[in-house]
Amino acid sequence: MAPPSSSLVFTVHRGEPELVAPAKPTPREYKLLSDIDDQDGLRCQIPNFQFYRHNPSMQGKDPARVIREALARTLVFYYPFAGRLREGPNRKLMVDCTGEGVLFIEADADVTLDQFGDALRPPFPCFEELLYDVPGSAGILNCPLLIVQVTRLRCGGFIFAFRVNHTMCDAAGITQFLSTVGQMARGRLAPSIPPVWERHLLRARDPPRVTCKHPAYDEVKGAIVPNDDHRSFFLGPAEISALRKQVPHHLRNYSTFELLTACFWRCRTTAIQVNPEEEVRMVCTVDARSKFNPPLPSGYYGNAFAYSAAVAQARKLCENPLGYALQLVKQAKADVTEEHMKSLADLMVIKGRPHYAVVRSYLVSDATRARFRDVDYGWGKAVYGGPAKGNVASFQIPFKNKKGEDGIIVTLALPARAMEIFVKELDGMLKEKPIDENGGISVLSSL
Repeated sequence: MAPPSSSLVFTVHRGEPELVAPAKPTPREYKLLSDIDDQDGLRCQIPNFQFYRHNPSMQGKDPARVIREALARTLVFYYPFAGRLREGPNRKLMVDCTGEGVLFIEADADVTLDQFGDALRPPFPCFEELLYDVPGSAGILNCPLLIVQVTRLRCGGFIFAFRVNHTMCDAAGITQFLSTVGQMARGRLAPSIPPVWERHLLRARDPPRVTCKHPAYDEVKGAIVPNDDHRSFFLGPAEISALRKQVPHHLRNYSTFELLTACFWRCRTTAIQVNPEEEVRMVCTVDARSKFNPPLPSGYYGNAFAYSAAVAQARKLCENPLGYALQLVKQAKADVTEEHMKSLADLMVIKGRPHYAVVRSYLVSDATRARFRDVDYGWGKAVYGGPAKGNVASFQIPFKNKKGEDGIIVTLALPARAMEIFVKELDGMLKEKPIDENGGISVLSSL
């Protein structure tokens, strides 16, 4: 479970950044984003990495060239990605489909995939070298919506790194886009799942009306916790089993995501040493595609999730058994319904597209279902695929360790002293005695 060493140092030689435009002419038009897409908390760029091993069957093929050409063909179908964001009245975002293209960089690194060893998980060594921050590209408006860097490795493998404007898509949406790039790279002429824009499906009602509670967007005063110590924790079958034994029998119907979220929320709350009487939040992402009747179209690649929150007094969260936090997390996820999503879109319009609460909040995103590892550009599935680092958000990422065990990587960023406390709290939870049949267990906390 220990965090990996990031002492690996290597040199990357990059080519000049270039714009990759759609391979054929595309419509010149404006396309409005949904009222879920353009909320303040999504006006950011998200970095992700995919690592690929050498594949003898692809000998003589240059991954950078293959992917560049596949990108151009994919952009014919996903042409809004080749445009630029503009902002209209009331902070409404829209895509100006200019066809300018996405940024592309090819590079070479004097390192092999095996040299990454245990560091093949966030936070990655030499992050800035593997995903170059092209000057002038980091803005939300009037900037490329996607930047891709393909770095060839000395062993014949490569790294596909990308940074995407979050207002355009969520994890499921970008995976759909990348899967199409993979299909094009392997010779398909059209995507297996045609992309669907239809952002009006998640637009506010007229007139807008907030019909549900949205504690994720409460205005909370206070200082934001710094995040200078970035780590990731691997929880395999043994660790997850140890946590499951602390859950009362009447709560047996829960997911691994819910269990780990409850655990990390509790440990983090202790670590940041908040006033025991103050409220703390767990804010998680909940995919709402299946919540609609009828469901959203399968090719819909916009943001189709909600930030949903659980709220608790710090003392109660840390002094109660793990099941207390778990129940709160489960309820927060259950709160997301079709009506909740409509109400959320209305809230965005009424309140000026507010940011989710970050003060005393543990923000966590489930990347286990995004299937970044399954994207195949011709070299097979990725060894690692997922977020490149955790920052404000904590990510849960599927991972296979060196022993071949499947588990979950959880990223976390905290001040250095708080991280020390967190590690001790987590270690203590993993060593707790199993709960008895009556649900009796005393869980001590240093809060």
